[in-house]
Amino acid sequence: MSSYQGVIVSDPWLQSQFTQVELRTLKSKFISVRTQHGRVTRDDLPPVFAGMKAFSEMFSEDEIKTFLGESNSDMGEEIDFEAFLRLYLDLQGRAVEKSGGLRSSFLKATTTTFHHAINESEKASYVAHINNYLAEDKFLKDFLPIDPATDALFDLAKDGVLLCKLINVAVPGTIDERAINTKKVLNPWERNENHTLCLNSAKAIGCTVVNIGTQDLVEARPHLVLGLISQIIKIQLLADLNLKKTPQLVELVDDSQEVEELLSLAPEKVLLKWMNFHLKKAGYQKQVTNFSTDLKDGEAYAHLLNALAPEHSTHSTLDAKDPTERANKVLEMAEKLDCKRYLTPKDIVEGSPNLNLAFVAQIFHHRNGLTDSKTTTFAEMMTDDAETSREERCFRFWMNSLGATTYVNNVFEDVRNGYVMLEIVDKIFPGTVNWKQANKPPIKMPFKQVENCNQVIQIGRNLNFSLVNVAGNDIVAGNKKLIIAFLWQLMRFSILQLLKNLRTHSQGKEITDADILNWANNKVKKAGRTSQMESFKDKSLSSGIFFLELLSAVEPRVVNWGLVTKGETDEDKKLNATYIISVARKLGCSIFLLPEDVIEVNQKMMLTLTASIMYWSLQQQEAASDNGEISDEIFVEGRENETGLSGETSDVAVDSES
Repeated sequence: MSSYQGVIVSDPWLQSQFTQVELRTLKSKFISVRTQHGRVTRDDLPPVFAGMKAFSEMFSEDEIKTFLGESNSDMGEEIDFEAFLRLYLDLQGRAVEKSGGLRSSFLKATTTTFHHAINESEKASYVAHINNYLAEDKFLKDFLPIDPATDALFDLAKDGVLLCKLINVAVPGTIDERAINTKKVLNPWERNENHTLCLNSAKAIGCTVVNIGTQDLVEARPHLVLGLISQIIKIQLLADLNLKKTPQLVELVDDSQEVEELLSLAPEKVLLKWMNFHLKKAGYQKQVTNFSTDLKDGEAYAHLLNALAPEHSTHSTLDAKDPTERANKVLEMAEKLDCKRYLTPKDIVEGSPNLNLAFVAQIFHHRNGLTDSKTTTFAEMMTDDAETSREERCFRFWMNSLGATTYVNNVFEDVRNGYVMLEIVDKIFPGTVNWKQANKPPIKMPFKQVENCNQVIQIGRNLNFSLVNVAGNDIVAGNKKLIIAFLWQLMRFSILQLLKNLRTHSQGKEITDADILNWANNKVKKAGRTSQMESFKDKSLSSGIFFLELLSAVEPRVVNWGLVTKGETDEDKKLNATYIISVARKLGCSIFLLPEDVIEVNQKMMLTLTASIMYWSLQQQEAASDNGEISDEIFVEGRENETGLSGETSDVAVDSES
């Protein structure tokens, strides 16, 4: 069963003001205060609200106390969770009023009913995309095509199958479809499992799902469902907008320095660069800087298509005086290139950013107009080995899943100014970053970048990271080995802190790698299985059997043993590895590894996988425990026999001289 249970309040209106993620977060804070004081009163709330980022920049603790006292003079009166939520909303309203009606991104996310109108044109476009790509799916073909004029899309999304299938269309192989519950009628647990699998898999391909919970998807909240679908489709359409997938993009730049800049660009920025490259060659004088206002008149589209498809070139498009007429001619010409008509002339004229981006991406896929002249030279520059590339991908998606303001497109390029690293550290360890000393991008002076990175390194040292002979300029220089090593220690420390902070864990003692190893072996043994692992480098892990037995031990119903192979051949190992990742995500584990990491026994990824399963298991026991005790012995063999990564730090330590 899933770890997401859903927080329900008796007032439907109050329920509608929050997503499930927000309700769980606020409920956790409410319970924390009640646990500390035995009850919750208004007197307890000023430091709680003042510590929230949404309010910390707006109000002092004294101001919050004054506001809370205005509605009720008895600050010592006990309040329940719903009263707590109402006070939160009242304070949120004051924050909006103080900011002049402008909501911060956090405040905007918390009001989910009155400020999220559905864009029917986008909905129709996404429905057309789904109808096209999933028409032959064995399970969904009975429900397709979807009529965009109805709510059939949201009804179909409620069981989670559609969203899981759509993720696999965007990034094939992300979800082992054997792990999806695909019965015609699903019970609540099966539906919840599908949504949990969907959300964890969406994070693993780069979607931002910070404010979406499984209950939101079960209820099929239209703006949240469409928002998630939009992200998934965008990832699919922009998948080839990078130099690894399309090395011909190197034609857009003139020298190696510009190649580095191209590597760090977001896919949509690369798409704009590609569009302007062809427009300039076609003699178009204007620069397109966005997918909205700059495309409204249709002129850029007319020049672009004339340049890319001279066989269909016509002056009638440019001669059209009416923007709607020109937009219609643009779409007619695009259809001759087999570009699906997912937007209307009205969408172009009104400057729909999402649909224009999708349209330009489709043109790129069908006719990018690039040559291979520089490709060979560029290929020599792409020296990353397969493991480094996988680890960069893992850390990139992990960093983006934390909900930082800066979106990471390329780890090795984007961390060099230090700012995104400070954001990530602050997400994991709030209060550790001195923002007064941080330099915010764009940062033109190199020494300002070094200052940011020096603070990152100092925080790492304060956390007892292994940072031998390392300075901030090593990150600025883009040293891939050091960057990966630092991020690994950050991820590992984050996981260990999560385990340590569980109420049911062993009285606040530090968790070690050996504790995780021993817990996993003990769990499998107690379940009557015989597999054991000697370390996180144990080559026997490549078969996948141990992790499947561990998953089955923590939740017996989650593994279908009829789908498990012996893991002896390479093909069987890959089948098991793919199944392991999907089953773990279905259970509720947020993991970012690939099947190859299991097959090749990547030491770092084996630890994170095991620790994520352990964290999920202990969370379930904590939720079910009234007295804080658990049956699992985390420290089963004491500290004298520690094995695993904690005894092998030389493999992951950061040493600038190595």
